[in-house]
Amino acid sequence: MGRHHADPRLRAGAADAAQRGAGTPAHILLPAVTLALPFTAIVARLTRTSVAETMREPYIQTARSKGLTERQVLTGHTLRNSLIPVVTVIGLHMGGLMGGAVIVENVFAWPGLGSLVVDAVSTRDYAMVQAATFLIAGIVMVFNLAADLLYSQLDPRIRLDGAA
Repeated sequence: MGRHHADPRLRAGAADAAQRGAGTPAHILLPAVTLALPFTAIVARLTRTSVAETMREPYIQTARSKGLTERQVLTGHTLRNSLIPVVTVIGLHMGGLMGGAVIVENVFAWPGLGSLVVDAVSTRDYAMVQAATFLIAGIVMVFNLAADLLYSQLDPRIRLDGAA
């Protein structure tokens, strides 16, 4: 059992906090910003660089010469091709986000997988530590698989069947 539920006084405090509105969508704002802000800066910078490089490609000039509007060029040609490195970085950063969630959950006293891991480590519950690590690794693998599947949607030249 976690440290958040062991003491009856803490349970009463949690009930009082729930009555004051803790656990509402407004209370997730600061933890979400804490996790997402550094990651968002990296993704935004990479997206900008990738779009700028793609805009210099010859097929973008060809699309413009066909009479497509700038919006059509940007959404239909530029973004599709420039999002491949962005999807790669997002998929790779999911592990860091999961690790950051462990810290953020403890700092903001949110019950979750992160606080479960910290409680299991502090009580030397090795089976729970192993299970939680396995679950986190599985979640990261699912995000990486989703990134790989998204490649084929962004670039039709990338095929999933293994044929050359």
